[in-house]
Amino acid sequence: MVEGSERENGNLVKMDSTESRWVFQSEEEEGSEEEGEESSRRTSYESEEEDNVEQRLIRTGPRIDSFDVEALEVPGANRNEYEEFSLGRNIVLAIQTLGVVFGDVGTSPLYTFDVMFNKYNISAKEDVLGALSLVLYTLILIPLVKYIFIVLWGNDDGEGGTFALYSLICRNAKASLLPNQLPSDARISSFRLKVPSPELERSLKIKECLETSLTLKKLLLMLVLFGTSMVIADGVVTPAMSVMSAVSGLKVGIASVEQGEVVMISVAFLIVLFSVQRFGTSKVGLAVGPALFIWFCSLGGIGIYNLLKYGTKVLRAFNPVYIYQFFKRNPTQAWMSLGGCLLCATGSEAMFADLCYFSVRSVQLTFIFLVLPCLLLGYLGQAAFLMENLTENQQVFFSSIPSGAFWPVFFIANIAALIASRAMTTATFSCIKQSTALGCFPRLKIIHTSRKFMGQIYIPVINWFLLVSCLAFVAAFGSINEIGNAYGIAELGVMMMTTILVTIIMLLIWQINIIIVLCFLTFFLGVELLFFSSVLGSVGDGSWVLLVFAAVLFMIMYIWNYGSKLKYETEVKQKLSMDLMMELGCNLGTIRAPGIGLVYNELVKGIPVIFGHFLTTLPAIHSMIIFVCIKYVPVPVVPQNERFLFRRVCPKSYHMFRCIARYGYKDVRKEHHQTFEQLLIESLEKFIRREAQERSLESDEDDDTDPEEEQALSRVLVAPNGSVYSLGVPLLADYSCIQKQSSEASTSFDEPPGEVQSDSAQSLKRELSFIHKAKESGVVYLLGHGDIRARKDSWFIKKLVINYFYAFLRKNCRRGIATLSVPHTNLMQVGMTYMV
Repeated sequence: MVEGSERENGNLVKMDSTESRWVFQSEEEEGSEEEGEESSRRTSYESEEEDNVEQRLIRTGPRIDSFDVEALEVPGANRNEYEEFSLGRNIVLAIQTLGVVFGDVGTSPLYTFDVMFNKYNISAKEDVLGALSLVLYTLILIPLVKYIFIVLWGNDDGEGGTFALYSLICRNAKASLLPNQLPSDARISSFRLKVPSPELERSLKIKECLETSLTLKKLLLMLVLFGTSMVIADGVVTPAMSVMSAVSGLKVGIASVEQGEVVMISVAFLIVLFSVQRFGTSKVGLAVGPALFIWFCSLGGIGIYNLLKYGTKVLRAFNPVYIYQFFKRNPTQAWMSLGGCLLCATGSEAMFADLCYFSVRSVQLTFIFLVLPCLLLGYLGQAAFLMENLTENQQVFFSSIPSGAFWPVFFIANIAALIASRAMTTATFSCIKQSTALGCFPRLKIIHTSRKFMGQIYIPVINWFLLVSCLAFVAAFGSINEIGNAYGIAELGVMMMTTILVTIIMLLIWQINIIIVLCFLTFFLGVELLFFSSVLGSVGDGSWVLLVFAAVLFMIMYIWNYGSKLKYETEVKQKLSMDLMMELGCNLGTIRAPGIGLVYNELVKGIPVIFGHFLTTLPAIHSMIIFVCIKYVPVPVVPQNERFLFRRVCPKSYHMFRCIARYGYKDVRKEHHQTFEQLLIESLEKFIRREAQERSLESDEDDDTDPEEEQALSRVLVAPNGSVYSLGVPLLADYSCIQKQSSEASTSFDEPPGEVQSDSAQSLKRELSFIHKAKESGVVYLLGHGDIRARKDSWFIKKLVINYFYAFLRKNCRRGIATLSVPHTNLMQVGMTYMV
């Protein structure tokens, strides 16, 4: 972490400040010992590499560096609260919500009872009541109580899904394995950090355990990756299950239709479904939303019809005693039916993962007042039909439809099934974008399908990958009963991971009473483990294929994260020292050609070693160098006016800066390179103006201060939030070039050698003019492609993972610069291999 510094007896003394407590100056974060041998000649423009010479006890505000100073001065944007919509906008939003979020759970009546009664025949009416009671309470407990009333509130500023929960945890505790966190990240207005209150030592202890234990960090990441792999697997099984169950209704309407024909029609529907995915969530959601509204009305209407026709005895199933009697009468059969019963709650995770498209309130209201009542009526109607037709335990939904309404309802059911298939597909897109931003998935091309809602995305590679996998599942299984068991495994895997992550959020962030947290964890995890034991009992039927599929996805994400972490750590260890840069001098040992060079790198601190390759490879380097680090912060959105942070690297005459471009995992990075350059230069000019104001204030203070008092003076900075920061020396001091510039190494618009700028206004004007001239000369993107290879003495497994698996993923993923449309004439690339 970067700290302020204090000049004392001619030496630089590091002042390590922490939040509202007494600490020693010598307290350093990991990695500072490697920098302890650097000379005291280093100045505060790269204070993270200063030598810690002396211990001193000091009381300060939050830890701060020059990036923090700038972050505090950036005007914060308004927090991203949910917008207040008009009545008409709310109606449109509700229709879109139906079309995107609730399609999966809305089509579960097509197959729930079919899968439940597939293993055995119904022997008594009490079995129907017991199965119905299981379905009703599963529907009430998991989608309603757990997700609608609890999990939805664990969203990350409107973003849902497994990685949104992980991001929320990483924001409140340093649980990320990638060591690129900066204190200035917490200054982002959308960061909305919830620091555990001092009264609850439990929250502080959990935070400390997560931050200090590498094992817990790895375990947390593995849980998140497992949950994500199950989400992707769910995105494969959902279309297969929904479409095939709807098309199977043909066998009821037309007796001559065979199962093979059902499979062929399902394949054709799936191809059409994934082909229209690229048109976007808003367009498709608004187009199919009314169709799904008709579906829910039809579902409720058929349920009422069956209740009136066959009687209302099934209402007794709301008494949970029937569940106990069901298990007591047929324990083995009841346990095996749990896997099918869970299918009534499929799509619960989609309600949370698709939250980025809509607001929490719209999802809650739509589910409570429309979706849930229609689902309950639908299941009650099917059970009433079964009570009088015990032998017709397959195709229950289509068999219970009145004959005159069969074909219209069949048509609507197929439309609803296609819509339901999109629910988990859009959730998969959202989850993969989040995992990519947080360094856990290879970079892929992401298309934003809406200008109004930046969370609505389409990933072509994943779309076609899901299509191929889905067709393979349909062809391999060929029956909704076998697919249903695999469906249950995928759903339960995601549900259990969500339960664990929400429990951590309850303890760490919400700070809820420990008894309530334990009740939530014990009850819901216990119920889900009971369901999981049921579906695992039938894994030999072919469901193991899904587990293998999820395991492959898990390994891809883990290997990518592992390789990225090794690469970053290696770059940190090999970064160029400030001593070397100072020895090279103002001209960096070469000719400074007019123009701006943007050196892309992943380091948030220090000079990347690959810059040394540019210096040794090129006969000239640009007159202005900006080290640009594209960094994803664990927040959904970073406001545009808080995007860039700058720091001066080396003395002023070097014309070198470090820039951190911060993005949230929901932000759009498809910026035109000219727009990006313009925003970056404007932010740099603002930084230089603030720097000049800083110097002006310091010079005024120096006039009124005796030389003896100057050393003991401690600068005080008051932040907008009221915190007081104590800094040893000015962070933005002006330094003159140590080495004399030779005339042949100077650019046509460098500052004349030996000229002293006494007037700060003139100095500011000259530097801004220098930037404008450099910008007019052109901007070149200097890209360093760093690859990693395992050392010869490494273990065989490490060589296999790094040299083959990770290398393959890195070779076939998109380059980071692909998000900017930069002409090839503006690109310059240098490759480098790190041995890890």
